[in-house]
Amino acid sequence: MTPLLTILLAAQTALFDGAALESWSVREGPQSAFYVQNGEIVGSASSGFPAWLRSDSQYENFDLELEFFLKGWMDGGVYFHAPEHGHRSRSGFKISLFHQVDEIPRTNSMGSVFPVVAPRLVNVNNQGHWNKLRIRMEWPRLQVWSNGEVIHDLDVESVPELRNRLRRGYLGLETLSYPLRFRNIRIRVLPSKEQWETLYEKPSDLEKWTVTESNERVPARFEPLGPILRADGLGNLTTKENYRDFELQMYVRGSLHHNGGVLFRGQGGRKRYEIQLHDVEEAHYPTGSLYFHKRALYARIEAEQWFLFQLIVKERRCLVRINGETVLDHDGLEIVDPGPIELQAHQAGRWIEYKQIRVKRL
Repeated sequence: MTPLLTILLAAQTALFDGAALESWSVREGPQSAFYVQNGEIVGSASSGFPAWLRSDSQYENFDLELEFFLKGWMDGGVYFHAPEHGHRSRSGFKISLFHQVDEIPRTNSMGSVFPVVAPRLVNVNNQGHWNKLRIRMEWPRLQVWSNGEVIHDLDVESVPELRNRLRRGYLGLETLSYPLRFRNIRIRVLPSKEQWETLYEKPSDLEKWTVTESNERVPARFEPLGPILRADGLGNLTTKENYRDFELQMYVRGSLHHNGGVLFRGQGGRKRYEIQLHDVEEAHYPTGSLYFHKRALYARIEAEQWFLFQLIVKERRCLVRINGETVLDHDGLEIVDPGPIELQAHQAGRWIEYKQIRVKRL
């Protein structure tokens, strides 16, 4: 690492200048949900769930410091590794902000990794005082301090509910309609560790794929629409590279009762595996299922709404997560040879769209 890069990575950056929300945007709520007053970010009465304030940038490893103000009953949180779409506290992480001083810490106490890991202790000033919060993530180690005391120091990969969370994403503030206030938000970016291969982010990425098994009567159409890839017709879009053990991440949305799939470890025919993309609750194999082998728990997917799709394949095991919820965990794969990753269009007129498709070899 060059000395200049070391300096840049070590530098602390202010994420809020006390004057405007230029590095932030309100998501899933009205613009009035958060505003600036007296050099502070304030949550308004219109900031009810699911509204949140999201950073413009995404972060992987970092050291974040901020102050928050509590007076009486208040409830909210600080997000990190939050996804662009999907459930933030299941796909990413949330540190809970809560007024109550619990003698026995719980998984929803102040400072918890909500709602999974209780803090070591609850250290919060709730009678009209400012509190200091520090979050340091250097995967897999997560450390959290509340008013200078360590409340978490854990290996997230040792916690089953956390080990498959996103390792990169947005920062966010949540106030749940309470007038929580924030100030002095600063971050120090730490070196990245992840190694991802982009499969589709822009039209030129189609060079990494080829169309296979296209139906002559209803040919497959995989149309690049800027950062979005739209699939229709009958056929597959197949990577030119082969993968054996990997993690695939992407955002998916489809028309009502769309029908498609993600295929892996095969060279055609039935000698491969398929993860179903089919948003029909009572279907034999709904979204997330390992077709022909194991039915998934049904993830409630809204038509034409983006959802986060994660597929992890390692040796004989495959795991599927939809919007941060594990819907399939199967440890019985018999085909262990590498093969391409394929996106299947399986029903003409029932389109499916994809974006931010990336893969990581394991």
